[in-house]
Amino acid sequence: MTARMQQNDQHLTTRFATDERDLMAAQRLRYDVFVTELGGSGPMVDHAARLERDAFDPFCRHLVLVDDRRDADALDHVVGVYRLMDDKAADRAGGFYCAAEYDLTALERSRRSLLELGRSCVHPAYRGGSAMYRLWSALARHVEEGGFDILFGVASFHGNDPAPYAEALSLLHARYLAPPELRVRAREAAFQAMDLIPSEEVDRVAAMRNVPALIKAYLRLGGFVGEGAFIDRDFNTIDICLVMDTGRLNARSRAIYAGAQG
Repeated sequence: MTARMQQNDQHLTTRFATDERDLMAAQRLRYDVFVTELGGSGPMVDHAARLERDAFDPFCRHLVLVDDRRDADALDHVVGVYRLMDDKAADRAGGFYCAAEYDLTALERSRRSLLELGRSCVHPAYRGGSAMYRLWSALARHVEEGGFDILFGVASFHGNDPAPYAEALSLLHARYLAPPELRVRAREAAFQAMDLIPSEEVDRVAAMRNVPALIKAYLRLGGFVGEGAFIDRDFNTIDICLVMDTGRLNARSRAIYAGAQG
């Protein structure tokens, strides 16, 4: 990161949401990205107030990236967000969010400390810079301080038609499928096989070009994918479950997060 970029980003800070205003600003950003930009919806989405929310929000911690120059009273100050749920919060909520889409038995049987990552998004004006790295830096500190062993969560391809992503999905299945002890599986109700094309016929360069940036970032850290994709019709996405063992990620993650810590 250049000195100029650091200077220009001094107005950006990361912290956990501390009050209802922070939470609503995070939900407003989620609405702008997941509903307005990507065409999603859900039973608890408040279109009148422009808030994307669900039943899990009260049980989670919301890691937010704040631009101190923007108007908090207008719910405009949160420009990036990650929603985090640990084992204890999941017990209070009746389970992890991902459990509706993926069978998490393999992770739960591991008896290791779990942290679910979800609802990750960044305001369009802040993409391509240091915003995501700042969020990841704060996330890395939280993971280290909390002693979490396994990170997991869904990341998405846009739309419900797997055909345009056949090569990308096939590549993920062939090269990044989680080992059996970490292999979650998409629920049958919306299961989409990922091995759509024989691996020897996949153009790896073209396939990886079609993989969303967030999924590629997790893979670079050493992440795996679960078995099968889940077609989420409410959110208009094809969801992939990413699973990361922090014991394997530490060396790689330190190098990536270092840029954000500056």
